[in-house]
Amino acid sequence: MEHYAGIDVSLKESSVCVVDATGTIVCEVKIASEPEALVRYFDELELPVSRIGLEAGPLSQWLHAGLVAAGRAAVLLETRHVKAGLSAMTVKTDRKDARGIAQLLRMGWYRPVHAKSVTCKDTRALLVGRKLLQGKLLDVELSIRGILRGYGLKVGEVSRGRFEARIRELIAGHATLETVIGAMLVARTALWCAFTKLHREMLKIARADKVCRRLMSTPGVGALVALTYRSAVDEPMRFGKSSTVGAYFGLTPKKYQSGETDRDGGVSKVGDAMVRTALFEAAHIMLTRATRFSSLKCWALDVAKRRGMKRAKVALARKLGVVLHRMWVDATEFRWSKAATAA
Repeated sequence: MEHYAGIDVSLKESSVCVVDATGTIVCEVKIASEPEALVRYFDELELPVSRIGLEAGPLSQWLHAGLVAAGRAAVLLETRHVKAGLSAMTVKTDRKDARGIAQLLRMGWYRPVHAKSVTCKDTRALLVGRKLLQGKLLDVELSIRGILRGYGLKVGEVSRGRFEARIRELIAGHATLETVIGAMLVARTALWCAFTKLHREMLKIARADKVCRRLMSTPGVGALVALTYRSAVDEPMRFGKSSTVGAYFGLTPKKYQSGETDRDGGVSKVGDAMVRTALFEAAHIMLTRATRFSSLKCWALDVAKRRGMKRAKVALARKLGVVLHRMWVDATEFRWSKAATAA
């Protein structure tokens, strides 16, 4: 008889529940959240565990990789499916969550989540760190401007390279501001150096990757957008159709229909928010800055005439995701006109 194991992952200890094909609980236990401990437990269990399920999460990725490396049939479960399945339980505990995950695994009512490769995890870590440093750098600069504004000191428009010199010019002769703003400028310098280092590393990776270079032939798609998209998709063949990429990144409309009620909403915003933002920025650049026209831009401008510029950018972002996936699969450059596509 087949058996299924559900694991509710926690930081220190994870709850494990094993059920048989009829749904009867065979055993329940708490184990240290370490791949070696989980592999040792299933080896000593002496039961034919056909599948092990974990709810997708940061720590689950690590445990899943350890189980797969040990030859176990482990699968990551879509968090929305797990939440919906466990919402019927009135009492929520780690033990009951492990039971619910095991039952979802037994019934097959789940969607497996793609486990990213090590290379994509490294790229993702670089992009997240870069974005964090960029945000903190901007926060410090805006805070400095806000503090000086209270003293009637206006920074005005200044390049990032001349920002520090302009600030020191304004605070000269003011002891309190020299102390406070001086310390903030030191922090800004450290953030700027760290951000520059990660940004250069990002550019280096994008230039060395042939897929990124191909994606960057699309107007509006630079190194950051291409690398963000590549690290999120990881394996393009896991999408049966290119048209499903837009829905995967939450760029398709929501819909609620029940009886006489039928409502269409905004985009679902599910999936990777970083990729969704990158595609929207690429669409904005294509519509507002790109000087060379393409059939894709003409299509988006027609949408803008009928529905407005904001909706056109969202529609173009969705279509860009589809086009980039097709370019990746077919190993082709961006086609500027329909004539080139027909040829």
